[in-house]
Amino acid sequence: MNGIGVLLVGGGVLGVVVWLLHQIGRALATILEVLAAAALVFIALWWLLKSLIWLAKQVIMRWRTSLTVVALVAWWQYLGWLSLAVVTGSVVAVLVSWRLIDVVSYDHHCGRFLRSWWMRWAVYARKLPAWLHACGLSIRDEALPVEVTVNLVGRRRLLSRKAASASRAVQVPKVLKVRSGPSWDEVRVQLVPGQKPEDFDEAARALAVARKVKRCQVRELEPNVVSIDFQRRDLLKSAVTSLPVPDLVSPDGLGVDLRHVWSGTTEYGSDWRVSLVGSGAHCLTAGATGSGKNSVMWCPLVSAAPAIRSGVVRVSGIDPKGMELAYGRGIFARYAVSGKQALELLDGLLEEMEARKHEFAGRVRMIPISVEHPLEVLEFDEIGALTKYTDRKTRDAIVEKVALLTTQGRALGITVRGYVQEPTKDTVPVRELFPRRVCLRVTSKTHVGMVLGDGAYERGAWANRIGDSEAGVGYVWGEGVREPLRVRAGWVADEEIKALETYVTNGGTHVVPERRAA
Repeated sequence: MNGIGVLLVGGGVLGVVVWLLHQIGRALATILEVLAAAALVFIALWWLLKSLIWLAKQVIMRWRTSLTVVALVAWWQYLGWLSLAVVTGSVVAVLVSWRLIDVVSYDHHCGRFLRSWWMRWAVYARKLPAWLHACGLSIRDEALPVEVTVNLVGRRRLLSRKAASASRAVQVPKVLKVRSGPSWDEVRVQLVPGQKPEDFDEAARALAVARKVKRCQVRELEPNVVSIDFQRRDLLKSAVTSLPVPDLVSPDGLGVDLRHVWSGTTEYGSDWRVSLVGSGAHCLTAGATGSGKNSVMWCPLVSAAPAIRSGVVRVSGIDPKGMELAYGRGIFARYAVSGKQALELLDGLLEEMEARKHEFAGRVRMIPISVEHPLEVLEFDEIGALTKYTDRKTRDAIVEKVALLTTQGRALGITVRGYVQEPTKDTVPVRELFPRRVCLRVTSKTHVGMVLGDGAYERGAWANRIGDSEAGVGYVWGEGVREPLRVRAGWVADEEIKALETYVTNGGTHVVPERRAA
């Protein structure tokens, strides 16, 4: 009997325990169901909120596209598809007619905006990530945990499934904005952590190949934002003609802005203007034979002809070949061919500089340009002929005097413009004293860095790739220019040089006598 009682009591206790566990299990299941439902609702709300925030950001950032879509949908719903089709067709016809009649006005007011919108969505937002990844401009996360299995035979490295999928994740720079001009597309992208603007400089040529264009240039806008510029068509393919000699302009020098003298056209279709006075006036132009150095020399002189004729600008010339500047000899107040004559000319400019120092010291920081104190412009053709290929005494003296003029002449109204074929340091020891430099077609890639400085080639100054038929095409870099700018100088024909000489002399020029040392 005792055994049966124990069994009954034990069975009852076990039943009670099972019942309690069942109740606890039901309660836990209910709690888990509630928690799961709450988690599911929370996750759904979280993703919904993120989606709404993303959608709001897209609507705000791309408000033009958003407003256009909303307007089209509203028109379709309230006015019908027929009226929408008629109006859309009329707008397209008007735009096409406008472009055929006046393409410049059309592109300025309308075309560039439509092209920017189309290029962003149809080309760059869709294809640029793949181009950047192919050119090595993406970041792959390789710093992942590794599972190591050890056994008696050896050890194996095994990536978990999660790690393997994560290792394939790639971060690509984000497209922020696209601007499309007549010849260039400017694509602004935001760098991802781990990248630097120099990475894009080195990949510029690869990006140009990926886009199937001739040129690509990278500009740093912010520490983490760069603009990748693609040249769709070359506006400098045809020769640029210089301004006509101003036959009917009053010879008073007025109307000529000596800080912005027209010299040609830039690759963006705008005017290329150079400064003959003040900051960036000293200029060194380098280029192989036939590259167009004469265009860089003569075009600004033609543009500044009224100022030269009135005496506001006084031009001096050093012409070791005795040919180039001699063709327009009448416009030069001072002229030299040999090394001895060059030293006398430079001495005259130095004496003029010292006289201006004594007259204006303590009164002004930059002397006012006038007929009494004209801007002295020295055109030094083939400067290497007298800074390297001459006797040592003459060479050292010329280098010293040119250095004095380039370091002190800016504030005193004296500008030096030099031209050279071989831009090495041995040929032009004072090349670093020219704040503005122009690199025309050169024979070697290394010459680009010699003229424009380190990193110029990587930033898009491919002067060694300029064709033989592209005389006057080159790259400008220096004071006031952040990135290499491709330009083409205006071509000046021989008859225009003679017309300039006639215009400036007006029947005979007054040559200023050179000052001689006492």
